[in-house]
Amino acid sequence: MTWLITGGAGYIGAHVARAMAGAGERVIALDDLSAGVADRLPENIPLVQGSTLDEDLVKKVLAEHAVTGVVHLAARKQVGESVERPAYYYQENVGALATLLEAVAEAGVKRFLFSSSAAVYGNPDVDLITEDTPCAPMSPYGETKLAGEWLVRAAGRAHGIATVCLRYFNVAGAATPELADTGVYNVIPMVFDRLTRGEAPRIFGDDYPTPDGTCVRDYIHVADLAEAHLTAARRLTEGSTGDLTVNIGRGEGVSVRELITLIAEVSGDTASAAVGPRRPGDAPRAVASAERAARELGWAARRGTREMVESAWQGWQAQRSRTPAQ
Repeated sequence: MTWLITGGAGYIGAHVARAMAGAGERVIALDDLSAGVADRLPENIPLVQGSTLDEDLVKKVLAEHAVTGVVHLAARKQVGESVERPAYYYQENVGALATLLEAVAEAGVKRFLFSSSAAVYGNPDVDLITEDTPCAPMSPYGETKLAGEWLVRAAGRAHGIATVCLRYFNVAGAATPELADTGVYNVIPMVFDRLTRGEAPRIFGDDYPTPDGTCVRDYIHVADLAEAHLTAARRLTEGSTGDLTVNIGRGEGVSVRELITLIAEVSGDTASAAVGPRRPGDAPRAVASAERAARELGWAARRGTREMVESAWQGWQAQRSRTPAQ
């Protein structure tokens, strides 16, 4: 098997690429490096710089590397930005996927693994979100992920491509410091950033119907997520047919206040959190049911929240210690 990983130099993509290559899979990365970092990839993983919107390039990569399976991670993923630039998000996330799937079908590739998101569910009022929970995304980003799933399944049926869609919950941590998340968009690096600048971490609303009044989320270690991709890819390699959609989470909820308390313990910074008003669209609770992943993939998360925070903090400190000369 030879796997093309789009977005392979990104935070998640580099973890997936390394996990798959480390397990003996042949891996090619395609990344436009708008958010990816080439140095995240070891020398044994070739990197092609370019966009999945470039149909000629995609066809060339598929042919020259004799690709037999695709892991599609490349996407824009900022909810707020998607609200401001919906057409851009549809072009980047759905248009690029359509281009890629056309090339995949023409090349005769029969295995396709799609990076989806828990954002497809929106704000469901349930204790655990199963794959059968109705989807009602609340942002253009979530809409593009749901439309992407529809497109992947339709292309699979039309062209005999076996597909898997993985719906990630909140990804955190790092397998090694150099692979840490460099963006300040997710909650853990956002807290690190404020602490580093001498500012109090923010809590958006403490009057939710949860045990401590703050939102509850399901956090998954990026190394566990990478292993889930490897497991799903192996399922496709073993000859599975049709389509499969699976939540990737731990099935355990952690409140924002609990997370900030843990970050304070790990970082040694005890600044009190500042509580502000709720943000529009924030669900009180969003926790995955992980039963289907265990049943269909034989996969379960192995790492806990403290390991996520500790590894993310090590990566944050490593990034801060680097100088331009390095």
